[in-house]
Amino acid sequence: MTPASSAALRVAIIGPAHPVKGGVTVHTTELAHQLADAGHEVEVLSWSRMYPGFLYPGEVNVDLEHPETPLFEPTTRDLAWNRPDSWVRAGRGLGAYDLVVFVHVIPQLIPAYLAMIAAIPGGEPPPRLVVLAHNVLPHEPRPGDERLVKSLFAKTDAVLVHTPQQASLARSLGAETVRSAALPPHLPGGNPVTREPYAGPARLLALGLVRPYKGIADLVTALAQVPGPTLTVAGEAWGDAGAEVARAAALPGVEGRVTIRSGYVPADELAGLLAQHDVLALTYRTATASQNALLAHKHGLAVLATSVGSFPQDVRDEVDGLLVPARDQEALVAVLRRLADPDVVAQLRAGVEDPDLTGPWANYVAALETLAALDLPEPEPSSVTWRDRVRGAVVGLKPRVEVEANDLPDWITPTDILGLTSEADDARDVARRLGLPRRGDRESGWAALGGLAAVLRVRDSGRTALIVDQSGPRSPFASWAKAIGFAPVEVATGEDLDVDPGSIDVLTRLHPRDAEAGDLGDLFGQATWALRPGGLLITTIALGPATAPGVLGPADLRGVLAHADNAGLRLVGDLDGDLTRRMRRAASVATDPDAAYGLARLTWRRR
Repeated sequence: MTPASSAALRVAIIGPAHPVKGGVTVHTTELAHQLADAGHEVEVLSWSRMYPGFLYPGEVNVDLEHPETPLFEPTTRDLAWNRPDSWVRAGRGLGAYDLVVFVHVIPQLIPAYLAMIAAIPGGEPPPRLVVLAHNVLPHEPRPGDERLVKSLFAKTDAVLVHTPQQASLARSLGAETVRSAALPPHLPGGNPVTREPYAGPARLLALGLVRPYKGIADLVTALAQVPGPTLTVAGEAWGDAGAEVARAAALPGVEGRVTIRSGYVPADELAGLLAQHDVLALTYRTATASQNALLAHKHGLAVLATSVGSFPQDVRDEVDGLLVPARDQEALVAVLRRLADPDVVAQLRAGVEDPDLTGPWANYVAALETLAALDLPEPEPSSVTWRDRVRGAVVGLKPRVEVEANDLPDWITPTDILGLTSEADDARDVARRLGLPRRGDRESGWAALGGLAAVLRVRDSGRTALIVDQSGPRSPFASWAKAIGFAPVEVATGEDLDVDPGSIDVLTRLHPRDAEAGDLGDLFGQATWALRPGGLLITTIALGPATAPGVLGPADLRGVLAHADNAGLRLVGDLDGDLTRRMRRAASVATDPDAAYGLARLTWRRR
């Protein structure tokens, strides 16, 4: 088994880091942490001077002693916009990496990136060059921007964006290989603070840099027509945008209800500011992706947003926020009238749930890992689906972690019962010892590690087994399978397997947080149809006492096994009723009666 340190990718991220301020800096730093936690060797190459002052009418840096997010090391800060020699020196060192990620925000940095690419020494193999595009084109484009972006895409291997719309734009500018992954949360401000009791019209907050495309002046103009709600505008003004908002705040009918808090809001003041408001206003005229809706939900605020960018995916309309069309003043006035009602505000805030801060990062890192592993440009998504990939030739990936069946302890079995937290801890320790990327929670890791054991011990054939994984981004299974040399095809949970009969080797559905017995008949039918003879179905279901809702007891489980057997699926590892015995043992040792039995990982082989 190859040690993890020699199998990990060497990754260079070229982008802003502390003391450069803002969301992109926080995202770059958190990405470095996430990649390192996944087992990769990471370095951040940042800027001492990122761009000339006329491009950013405000303070570029924050206080050196108060970073907005935990710092990442190693980070160098040798790049400067006015020192082309710093670009060339950085480029000469990039040949030592497997993956180079160029953080793209403004086109004015592209000449520096192109100089770095030109300076990369020749040799085999060259690093994979990926553009991480927060905005393919700026919100307020300048002449020549498209030409610069096209030149960057022509010199790099792939582009990662945050929305399907941005993916289409990237392809229109010449990018051949494009992957879209939702912007993962990189939330500043720490944990929520205690709120003072309040029951009144909505207290709205517009947070962040004040720029024309954010539509804050539109919001203030609408507010002048609706008595009751108040608004705080907190952030630096960009150019004339601050004056535009100030003029709107002087309109008749809005006096005294708009507070303008000029200047950058430090991270350590965010939680207190959010606690003084009820609704975060994101009335953007245009947008790509933003984490502000997630920031609001983390702190218990509802969201008022326009239907642009990623907001329709982040806000559940009429549940934890309200969505309106962009630039629709009439609709904005109507929504503000609703927010004047304290009961509406309370109802929306009651619908707010804590956002998932881990699953999106697992999916995001997996997208970068996939781009690093690709040997050829991906086909156009509009014409080639995952079903085409299933029907085409399947080859293994170059393994980053060498793991064989005999590297796994004997107690990791294809079929098992998780009854104790310590058993999940033991599985996590094994995964780390093997050098597998750090993903998901302990229970997900326990389920995924047993899935790998099943594939390696029962179905491994030179890492060319065709695996279709429906486990979702919370499960580490697909990431681990890629790390050891398989090439799983990831499919959304519950999507019909519209594939040729008998065409796949392994079907996995490992998602413990959502695991309930449900109706397994459709799953068994799909598996029998899709699997080759000898193929594996690996899944999880929730188990518990007979009186617990939504779970299965011992007698129920035997019925499921009989149902699967009738469908032509034979359980792997249930000799003489061993599974039922393990269920009862889990119940007898469980300290929490409500957790008795826990989770079952079941592996079937198609006859």
